[in-house]
Amino acid sequence: MSANDAFRITVLPGDGIGHEVMAPCIAVLEAAARRIGGFSLRFDEHQAGALAYRDTGVALPKSALDAARRADAILLGAMGWPEVRYPDGTEIGPQLDLRFELGLYAGVRPVRTLPNMPAVLADPRARQLDFVVIRESTEGLFASRGKGVVEEDREARDTMVITRKVCEPLFDFAFALARSRKARGAPGAVTCVDKANVFASLAFFRKIFDERAALNTDIRAEHAYVDATALYMVRRPWEFDVLVTENMFGDILSDLGAGLMGGMGFAPSADIGDENAVFQPCHGSAPDIFGQGKANPTAMILSGAMMLEWLGERHGREEAVRAGGIVREAVDAAYGAGLKPYEIGGGDGTGAVTDAVMQALARIG
Repeated sequence: MSANDAFRITVLPGDGIGHEVMAPCIAVLEAAARRIGGFSLRFDEHQAGALAYRDTGVALPKSALDAARRADAILLGAMGWPEVRYPDGTEIGPQLDLRFELGLYAGVRPVRTLPNMPAVLADPRARQLDFVVIRESTEGLFASRGKGVVEEDREARDTMVITRKVCEPLFDFAFALARSRKARGAPGAVTCVDKANVFASLAFFRKIFDERAALNTDIRAEHAYVDATALYMVRRPWEFDVLVTENMFGDILSDLGAGLMGGMGFAPSADIGDENAVFQPCHGSAPDIFGQGKANPTAMILSGAMMLEWLGERHGREEAVRAGGIVREAVDAAYGAGLKPYEIGGGDGTGAVTDAVMQALARIG
């Protein structure tokens, strides 16, 4: 893109609180872009999700998918609704369809604690966590989505798929991320999380990891079994830097990481491929609080910050990287000043969180 072009952002608010957290995110991103200058954002909203499926029979319309393909980045709120399911009983998940359709193999799940959060672990080191779980997002057990077999109501079978084609760029992505984090003071280590002692597919996963590690000798390469990793994430999570793992394992460990931060409302994420990327909070559509003004937009706002930084790095636009940085600074400042959403026992709803972040953003020089 040229210096005068706007970044084209396809917006998929989705279901439930997806709409409620998307508007604050867009407001914050636009304010950050104005504050830094040198670039702009053009948002194009499309409907997709469980309620779209209920009303039209289509969860991800072709128009929305085509817009996502053309966009510079995709912002997604939350998708799914408990009572709306496919005929086989599985949930409506266009966010998963996007990962497969766009080849978004690297699911990036930062685990970074915010100031003044209630203690989740007793050790004071757990109050300053900063590591990343990278979840392979297109293969593993999720390769069986929609393809599982149930035989005569007596046996069910899903198949794990691990390919070199996906693993090589996944591990290269993990080492590159660790390298960029090392430049900012992180340890510079990538841990391959697997169950290579039991499954041939995950022994293959580890084999490819070791091959890529041999090409990235400036970064420390480590191994850990997934069960031990779950233990370490509770006992000593501050020792991690970048974890890379299979799809299902990453799904579980990233939620554990969200718990270490205080809840799903604080957990941003990205699903990144070679050409496209989706940025979304880790939480769901939360029907239990939908329409009550209680939704915590923090994870959505932080996902937007990740989007700005990715856009800036991808297109060589330092001003976009800086804008993402000041959004994160504003979130930290708002929580440092005592912000407490309902999620952690406070009384600050969607509007109060948004106002606090916007006010903090206005004070950043």
